[in-house]
Amino acid sequence: MTNVLITGAAGFIGSNLVHLLAEVRPSWKVHALDLLTYAGNLKNLDGLLKEKKISFSKVDIADQSAVTELFASQKFDLVFHLAAESHVDRSILSASEFVRTNVVGTQCLLNAALEQHRAGNMIRFVHISTDEVYGSLGPTGVFTEETPLDPTSPYAASKASSDLLVQAMGRTHKLDTVITRCTNNYGPYQFPEKFIPLFVTHCLEGRKLPLYGNGTNVRSWIHVRDHCEGLLSAAERGKSGEVYNLGGTPEAELANVAVARLIMEELNAPPELLQLVADRPAHDFRYAVDTAKARRELSWEPQHKFREGLRHTIAWYQSERAWWEEIVSGEYRKFYDQNYSSRRCA
Repeated sequence: MTNVLITGAAGFIGSNLVHLLAEVRPSWKVHALDLLTYAGNLKNLDGLLKEKKISFSKVDIADQSAVTELFASQKFDLVFHLAAESHVDRSILSASEFVRTNVVGTQCLLNAALEQHRAGNMIRFVHISTDEVYGSLGPTGVFTEETPLDPTSPYAASKASSDLLVQAMGRTHKLDTVITRCTNNYGPYQFPEKFIPLFVTHCLEGRKLPLYGNGTNVRSWIHVRDHCEGLLSAAERGKSGEVYNLGGTPEAELANVAVARLIMEELNAPPELLQLVADRPAHDFRYAVDTAKARRELSWEPQHKFREGLRHTIAWYQSERAWWEEIVSGEYRKFYDQNYSSRRCA
């Protein structure tokens, strides 16, 4: 039996990975870890917890003693490290939590994994990163795994730092590590501060849709299920010390305004809801990744066509209105008002 730790397991990608493993690797023992900050929601794991198909710990990954104690008691074979502060806009407002969680927290996990490794207990550490560590592309070209890191935002810089710590731990101490870097995710359970669920929920509420700049910034989208299947493939087939880019199908590379209009079309939203607002600082123009290495070495292919995946995602937010209505109040509303009030979006 494989004994697995998933950090950030109550968040968007983490909870989707937990559900995937419960479905396709039911014999694995899965331990979910999350601090349950604003984007972590135990309701994402409700059924699995009630049926005792997984175990759960509320742990701060930047608390070295708590992390070390957990590793010592469980002796994990495999770690999927997804816990992170991940919203660029929040990192621009304040970078401190991004450094604490993404850098210090990653090192605490690595320290605990290394201690287990030195004790002779085999462990693989799969670190989930982002294509944003590469910086920004022009109108053409793609990022490969050899592209130098050139982060722009505080968020991207914190993730690049954690990538380098993981690589250094592998090279210095021979810890078995694999890094994945994905494009923009979408799908169920995504916190509504992110672009697609923000626009979907605002359309459903009849609120303005705040589109940065002129809307021509380009992103490549990957459905969260495809991403999680890529993570499983990286864990099972990835070569130690390697980096793998994970991205969606070719038609999933679109300007933000095109994605906004697709959402509006699906929900019959009036055109006047779309409102251009002041761009965020140092807004990367375009992301796109070459996934040939993952296809070749991991035998992995994204399956979701973007339009179909987007339609299913919209339907999920329509059917799970109680889920997102509960979490778009309180702390989130304060962040939203702080981030957009100066951008003149009602």
